[in-house]
Amino acid sequence: MAFTGEEETRLAGLMRAALAGDEAAYAEFLKRAAVFVRIVVRRKVGSSSDGEDVVQEALLAIHLKRHTWRTDEPITPWLAAITRYKVIDAFRRRGRRGEVDIEDFEENLEAPSADTGHERDIGRALDSLAPGQRRVVAALTVEGRSVRETAAALGLTENAVRVALHRGLAAIAARFGRT
Repeated sequence: MAFTGEEETRLAGLMRAALAGDEAAYAEFLKRAAVFVRIVVRRKVGSSSDGEDVVQEALLAIHLKRHTWRTDEPITPWLAAITRYKVIDAFRRRGRRGEVDIEDFEENLEAPSADTGHERDIGRALDSLAPGQRRVVAALTVEGRSVRETAAALGLTENAVRVALHRGLAAIAARFGRT
């Protein structure tokens, strides 16, 4: 799934501006990226209620991994790869087997880097949160749980989990200078 050349260029331009600190460009990028992510998820998962959870998880992963996008490369393959991985994670959690064509991954089959500094950064970021936010952010982003699973495990509503996640990520962004 690829956007047209014009849409690809617009999306990549917004992300470049966002990475340079333009908050308005980042908001617009996320809005447009959400459309792309929903299309990919709908193709893979269908229009089930789990689909929106996968969309939210993919958008969260895009937010957390935005620094990994190579600014000289097209952005939609990067978005599609993150989304596909979140779809696969969702299938695994729910015990379903998903069929994914290897062609979907051809461009992304590089050896993972052995950088362990990110693990320390994640720990530091989580340690900066209030205990409730820490549990929610860790469950969703580190453990890979869905919003529904996290809500059930912590005795919260799904909306409360989403709010705690949003506030936790905002606190991390403010603390580490990426507002």
